Amino acid sequence: MSAPRPPFPRTLSWPLGGVADDGRLDWSRDDHSVRESMLNILLTRPGERLMRPEFGAGLLGFVHQPNNETTRNLIAGVVRKALARWEARVVVEAVEVLPSRASPAEVHVRIAYRLRHSPVQAELGLMLDLGPTA
Repeated sequence: MSAPRPPFPRTLSWPLGGVADDGRLDWSRDDHSVRESMLNILLTRPGERLMRPEFGAGLLGFVHQPNNETTRNLIAGVVRKALARWEARVVVEAVEVLPSRASPAEVHVRIAYRLRHSPVQAELGLMLDLGPTA
């Protein structure tokens, strides 16, 4: 008798972390795989990836922009658009970009999402330092 199948398909992606202790590729699985992919999309500048020059959101392109509502709305729009285009495994439910209380140059990006095959909501957050001119 075979083991019961999980209620949803398992996700697997190319390892971004490198090699495991046993010398094999350290494959990312499930939510960890999706989170790695999302960060890769958000931090890759368009034109940076070979053979796919339009790939990425280019969040680092916002460095040295003022930390105001317009910039934060632009960041949120870029996040939504890039994840909708490049990460088909997720449904982005909300993106918030808020100024940091710790530093006037930092913004906190919070992405509420769920895997397409799951009703469970998850979050990914990152801090983006806009630099000394913010």
